[in-house]
Amino acid sequence: MRDREDFTAYVAERSPRLLRTAYLLCRDWALAEDLLQTSLSKVWSAWGRIGGDPDPYVYRVLVNTHASWWKRRWRGEIPSADPPDAADPTDPMGAADERAAIWAALGRLPPRQRSVVVLRFFEDLSEAAVADIMNCSIGTVKSQTSKALAKLRVDPEIVAPVSPIPVEGLS
Repeated sequence: MRDREDFTAYVAERSPRLLRTAYLLCRDWALAEDLLQTSLSKVWSAWGRIGGDPDPYVYRVLVNTHASWWKRRWRGEIPSADPPDAADPTDPMGAADERAAIWAALGRLPPRQRSVVVLRFFEDLSEAAVADIMNCSIGTVKSQTSKALAKLRVDPEIVAPVSPIPVEGLS
């Protein structure tokens, strides 16, 4: 009965952060909730064997479950009743689109590279912790991080030149 209470307390405390991580991995709230639920059911079956800090084990299950889903998922077009709005390049509020561009660029990364970026920079985990979660070497984490950041640096939607906004009275 103690295991059940510990697991319940852990889930109550960590669910918001785990759900955020799941969302960053799959980029859809409904899928993130399903991913978290599936991962937590897997963790429950092993809860009695997890010693110490359960976070690395839970993150590993989350990342591995997402990877297995990603391999099976159809990644075709998603139908929509209305086409997306095109941004006006002369719009001074276009800077708000930068976040969407970064989000889209993150989505174009391969799953392993996306997982490394999410765990390293959004969850602020160390290279060693990410290596433990992803069941790989620290060198692999470093190389995947380097490759992901290199792809993000040259992504055309992120590095597109922004024309300066003319300000009257300044020359």
